[in-house]
Amino acid sequence: MNAITDNRLILVCDDEPHLREMVAEYLSERGYGILEAASASDMKSLLESRTPDLIVLDINMPGTDGLTALRELRSSSEIPVIMLTAASEVIDRVIGLEMGADDYVGKPVDLRELEARIKATLRRQNLVHAEIEQKDKVRGTVVFGPCRLDLDGARLFDKGGDEIPLTAMEFSLLRVFVENRGRVLNRDQLLEQAHDKGWEPFDRSIDLRISRLRRKIENNPTKPETIRTVRGIGYVFD
Repeated sequence: MNAITDNRLILVCDDEPHLREMVAEYLSERGYGILEAASASDMKSLLESRTPDLIVLDINMPGTDGLTALRELRSSSEIPVIMLTAASEVIDRVIGLEMGADDYVGKPVDLRELEARIKATLRRQNLVHAEIEQKDKVRGTVVFGPCRLDLDGARLFDKGGDEIPLTAMEFSLLRVFVENRGRVLNRDQLLEQAHDKGWEPFDRSIDLRISRLRRKIENNPTKPETIRTVRGIGYVFD
């Protein structure tokens, strides 16, 4: 069995029974454990007793929609999330990324593409976790602005000592910035060093990730002092 699928549990949340069952059957046949939820409330109930490795979450659901469910999830959890969106709804994709989604797949769902994006997302997590353990990487604690980043434990704290939730990709980006303090990095360099080589939706995706990071680490995200934009080139960590 592929190492990416071995013992990995995927939660599929979609109100369309046919699509949900089709995705669940396809992934199950490829070695994933599967949980199914027909609504955001069903997903919330499942998460009280189970912790999946990744969630496939539909945006357009009756009752609590997928974006609202994602916002609620991100208040307490950084489980990777791949959103299912209508092919024409670019704004939903942008909002989803800003809220902390890891990727998205358009409907109608191409099951092979979905599987590839699941593998890529889980692989990025594996790389981040592996790098934390490498002794030749920058280690210890880095203080910047009002925050303290624990590189050994992959944890971020505010000035009061409270932990600020980070996704695996956000930690990876911060680690890249810390390792390249004072050096201007363009988008391609950031994606390459943060192991996000599989990210293809649009070339400004890194800007959305950095915008979300700034809201977590800057005193004033509209006038960033820690991660500065170098117009026409990229970003620099001061």
